Amino acid sequence: MRIANCFDMPFRMADYRLRVYRRFPNKRMHQVVIYLAKTESEKVYQTTFTTESLRHEFSVIRLWEQPSEIFLATPGLLPFAVLSATESKVATLQLSAAAVDKIADRRTQSNIAAASAILAGLVLEQEVIGGLFRKDIMRESVIYQSIRTEGIEEGVRLVAVNLLKEKMPIEMVVKVTGLTIEQVQSLLITDVE
Repeated sequence: MRIANCFDMPFRMADYRLRVYRRFPNKRMHQVVIYLAKTESEKVYQTTFTTESLRHEFSVIRLWEQPSEIFLATPGLLPFAVLSATESKVATLQLSAAAVDKIADRRTQSNIAAASAILAGLVLEQEVIGGLFRKDIMRESVIYQSIRTEGIEEGVRLVAVNLLKEKMPIEMVVKVTGLTIEQVQSLLITDVE
């Protein structure tokens, strides 16, 4: 999924439709743009792209206008509940967290918990989110593992860069960080100079 700017969305939707049409001219297609975070921009109400002789239409869903009950009723939609039209984002996230706890499949539960926490970060503070979702469940998520791995790799890379800046020999940086000689040498070229 790619996050796009709402200002060029009509053009992009027409462009995507034409690209798909080129490859699959007989396929039916209904395009829907889902906006996650509330904005005052009028652009999120645009549903057409029009030029001199081309008119393309698509649908738009603005999550902040949708009732939270829709999302709370279906496990796969729970992560979006906090972004819906609700009086209290915290109360809605509490309901969502309670529903996540009832999911029997542990892997599904952990993935939905992690996705819920990530999307809740658009509208709530980390302390609130962390207090509602069990960390042990979220740690099992493929999303959490991916973010954690990327964070660890970035941390190791930063340590290696700092060691190289302090003129530590490449062989010692390799030994300390566990990176390969090639990886450390590439850091010399891109980050240290």
